[in-house]
Order: sequence, then structure tokens, then C-alpha cells
Amino acid sequence: MNPSAKVLAIVPARGGSKAIPGKNLVPLAGKPLIAYTVEQARKASSVSRVVVSTDSEEIAKAAHAHGAEVVPRPAELAGDTASSEAALMHCLGVLKEREGYEPDLVVFLQATSPLRRASQIDEAVATLQREDADSLFSCGPTHGFIWRRAEGGVVPLNYDPRLRPRRQEAPEDLVENGSIYVFKPWVLRELGCRLGGTIAVFRMAALDSLQVDEPDDIPVVEFLLRTRHPELVRDHNER
Repeated sequence: MNPSAKVLAIVPARGGSKAIPGKNLVPLAGKPLIAYTVEQARKASSVSRVVVSTDSEEIAKAAHAHGAEVVPRPAELAGDTASSEAALMHCLGVLKEREGYEPDLVVFLQATSPLRRASQIDEAVATLQREDADSLFSCGPTHGFIWRRAEGGVVPLNYDPRLRPRRQEAPEDLVENGSIYVFKPWVLRELGCRLGGTIAVFRMAALDSLQVDEPDDIPVVEFLLRTRHPELVRDHNER
């Protein structure tokens, strides 16, 4: 990768959350949830700048404490119906208007995915560049036969029940795990979406794909942080 490339990591983190109140500041293994994503972005050698977009003063303080810049987000872009794309567009617009700053690539990281590694961020960026893609999403594995509820019953999505294949012969289905997105700024600006143009994928293990979305996720993710990422817990406790 060109060492002078400007790769901006953006972490949108609003203050409101219904399923888990104050979710982005929930303590996990001794530090707030958002701290893991900020630290991973800062440790990624491909990332040259880390910015948190938030409407919350408390989240802004935590972001600063762990080494990120902060772009304040207006309340109208932080409600339950506001999209991540709107927050990303706002952040890019503020940086361009304020500094004339335009990144070559944007790495969009969700704070609810603390089990990624900094090296995986670097590998995702390298994948996009190697495949000459315009955008990329990380995905977790999915196995088995998938059905969807529909009006009047259920319908199969990835196989014909009358011709059930062996598991190893089934087509590969990819599920976005919400952990890492990488895109060129034009994709977001012209398409209004984080994904577009030529799309690449970055595969991650199932345990690295877990997110903190519901209260029951907290003890599971905390256990995995302590067992799969002890260096993050240790780094914090040794400060």
C-alpha cells in the first residue's frame, strides 16, 4: 500500500440505544465498548486517522481518552431512524469543509464489533486494493439450509428441498457481520451507500463476527475478549 495514502477510519457511535441503554459505553473487561474499536483502528498500520462521530459528550470523552478525534454529530442524524450512511456523509463533509481533507479510503468500523483485530483491518484494506475493488464488507461464515418467513408460510432461499445437496456441495452464502467496511469516498457520495461499484469481501471467523446488540451478548463477548484478546485487556490494566 502507498504509505502516503490517506485512510480514514470512522466510528459512528450515537448516544441512544433501546436494546442496551448507553451501549457504546458499556464496560467490557474494564473499559468501554467503544474503546476496543478505537484502539484497533489506531493500531492498524493502514489507517492514518481515526475519527468518532457522535452526538454524546460522554462518548466523545471516551473516544478522546483512547486516542480518537471526534466530529460532533447533530441530533437529527443520531435518532433511531438515522442511517449510518448519513453519519458517514456528515463526518466526511465536516472534515472537507473544516480542513479540506479528503481521504483516499474510508474504513467504517462499528463499535458493536469489538472482537476484530487490528491486523484484520489491515488485511481488509489490502484485500480491497489487491482486488482493485471500490468497496468491501467483512463477513462471517454461514452453514446450512436457509429459509425465510413469508406470507402464508416459509420459503427456502439457498436450496431446493427436493434436491437437498450434501453440505460440502452447497453454494457459499456470505453474511455481513458488520465489523469492517472499506470504501472509496465516491461510492458513498454518488450512491448514498457504503457498498457499490466492484465489491470485495473479507472473511472472518464466526467468533470474531459476534456483535453486542442485545444484553445477552455482553457476557459472551466479554468472555471472548478475555480469552481471544487478552492483550487488549492486559494493555488496559497495565496503564
